Amino acid sequence: MTIVIGHRGAPGYRPEHTRSSYLLAFAMGADAVEPDVVVSRDGVLVVRHENEISGTTDVAEHPEFADRRATRTVDGEELTGWFAEDFDWAELATLRARERLPRIRRASAEHDGEEPILCLRDVLDLARDESARTGRDLGVVVEIKHATYFASIGWDVSALVAAELRNADWATGQRPLWIESFEASVLDRVKEAGVAATSVFLMEASGGPYDLVAAGEPVPYAELMSPAGLDALVGRVDGISVDKQVLLRRHPRVVADAHERGLTVFAWTCRPENIFLSPRHRRIGGVAAFGDYRREWTAIRDLGVDGVFVDHADLGVRAFQG
Repeated sequence: MTIVIGHRGAPGYRPEHTRSSYLLAFAMGADAVEPDVVVSRDGVLVVRHENEISGTTDVAEHPEFADRRATRTVDGEELTGWFAEDFDWAELATLRARERLPRIRRASAEHDGEEPILCLRDVLDLARDESARTGRDLGVVVEIKHATYFASIGWDVSALVAAELRNADWATGQRPLWIESFEASVLDRVKEAGVAATSVFLMEASGGPYDLVAAGEPVPYAELMSPAGLDALVGRVDGISVDKQVLLRRHPRVVADAHERGLTVFAWTCRPENIFLSPRHRRIGGVAAFGDYRREWTAIRDLGVDGVFVDHADLGVRAFQG
């Protein structure tokens, strides 16, 4: 059966990475949820999709933080905004979450400002408590963001993650736990720290891992998805997670190739709105209207993926487990 993972919770219905979003994903039947983690100034693992936080919080409306606006280069991309690493956790906890895609997710945006942002410990405790309450063995997929960038400013994210997992009683394999990143080197370090988790190497449809770029040895993701590239990952990671467009348009064979080598395969991210679907699966009604998502998702399911990330957990459970 395909594992259904609530991508940042259930952001099709609530602002991403909020408590209500995670609880809703579990209530809708998700097997696991996925928190992304970045680092605060005082070393707290903050649950945000990016370290630039103005798109998903109300930080820009806080006059006391106006002077924190900055320009940084993160993974080779110049960004201007407010960055998690410039705030202590106590300051970040005063912010309120916002819908990242308000034009597409208007119903979710109605909940802007209702909830604070979370740290990783909050999500781990929530998943543990929901497991106890429901009797389901619920999991967490921790995505480590920008490990090379954070290392450049003095933070070993692997050590922070390992310590937090141990402190939360999540590091010994007693609960379903995955650690994923677009940088395989940070997965190596988490494993070396003794964390018992399934390691998953994320791959995009283009570009390459930034840790290799920073080391002066760039390798395209496409090369890493080749049989030879997958051979090199055997024994290093337990699985891969690929952009769904790789499966639909470019390299559907990667699922079988990975399985032949004992690697699991996840796909990301399945969303029902027209703007996120392949052109042939779009329908009338505009970018926010639901297209023929079931046909697209069925094609992904039929390739034999082991897990899938979804923004609407209820739709994902019906499509991939129904």
